[in-house]
Amino acid sequence: MTHISTAKGVSGLITSGGGEGNPILFLHGVGSDKSAWQPQLDYFGRSRTALAIDYPGYGDSEPHHDATRDDFARAALATLDALGFERAHICGLSLGGIVAIAIHALAPKRCVSLILADTFAIHPDGQAIHDRSVSASHAMSMPALAAARVPALLGSAASDALKAEVVATMGRIDPVAYRLGARAVWLADQRDRVGAIDVPTLVLVGEEDRITPPALSRDLAAMVGAQIEQRPPVAYQEIKAAGHLANLEQPGRFNSVVDQSLAEVDAILKG
Repeated sequence: MTHISTAKGVSGLITSGGGEGNPILFLHGVGSDKSAWQPQLDYFGRSRTALAIDYPGYGDSEPHHDATRDDFARAALATLDALGFERAHICGLSLGGIVAIAIHALAPKRCVSLILADTFAIHPDGQAIHDRSVSASHAMSMPALAAARVPALLGSAASDALKAEVVATMGRIDPVAYRLGARAVWLADQRDRVGAIDVPTLVLVGEEDRITPPALSRDLAAMVGAQIEQRPPVAYQEIKAAGHLANLEQPGRFNSVVDQSLAEVDAILKG
């Protein structure tokens, strides 16, 4: 399945696995699409339903004019509805983490837990990054922009094959969708939303991430649930030898950390 019809339009979709456990939904970054989660779909599909979606205008999803981060979140929730899933673990990387936070703000009871990778509540250089991203998307083709971005995105251990894969994926993005995604991620200020998170949360980041450095993830972890009376369990983990795309650069380590978190949440739910 590459797409599904939802109440919010056609949504690009990849699914893997099945079973009675709560599914896990994967949300991609601004320069990516659902295919970036294939290592996680293969792994987590062994024990539960794993699914990855495209945001409006990305991949196999139909565009939504002037879509916002909350529109991305509503599209994700509509996809869960179309598949018949009431609740899910929500895992997002970079822009995906921003969208995951928005999903919790819009529909907290739909979230079993959050996994927030290489992301933030607010980025101190967000406006400048946004402006550079938008300007570059007008000045050059998406394949050229992707090739220029790869050195900053990936850590020192990234292979030439992975670099080529990242360039190819980013090069396929519609520049209009990319600009909407850039606005959704880099101009986000969700500190109040993060402070209200009331579900178990795992924050992970690549040790070598230069786009959203570990300090931002540490700040994010400290903010989770800080505004509510009973703070949920919060864990923080750095992924060695990984840059901004930790799930692709070190899939084994990434999967292991997330799998342990899911096991701990399952244990809490079982009492």
